[in-house]
Amino acid sequence: EVQLVESGGGLVQAGGSLRLSCTTSGFTFDEYYIGWFRQAPGREREGVSCIRNSDHKTYYATSVKGRFTISSDNAKNTVYLEMNRLKPEDTAVYYCAAEEDVPCSLRSFGDYWGQGTQVIVSS
Repeated sequence: EVQLVESGGGLVQAGGSLRLSCTTSGFTFDEYYIGWFRQAPGREREGVSCIRNSDHKTYYATSVKGRFTISSDNAKNTVYLEMNRLKPEDTAVYYCAAEEDVPCSLRSFGDYWGQGTQVIVSS
């Protein structure tokens, strides 16, 4: 059974930091991409960052590049998203997703999805 579980969300003041975790099981972690996505009320889900677990190649949305860092620990089957200098517009539910074939840059990314973790950034 494939599972992805996000954790680490919460309430933080603008300018602060959070580290999200995506703990996975039920698939061959090293063969997949893991992406972070977010969705705010009234907005479409958007890609935030992605990592190719085979070689740790990373991708970032323009809106978060330079502030967020994605990393993976293959031994723990876990992907992290370090979020720094958070802004109110970063407020959203953050999801992680696993994808075997589709590159991180494509909208069709995501074979499996987690339940999400809420991030609220206060101004």
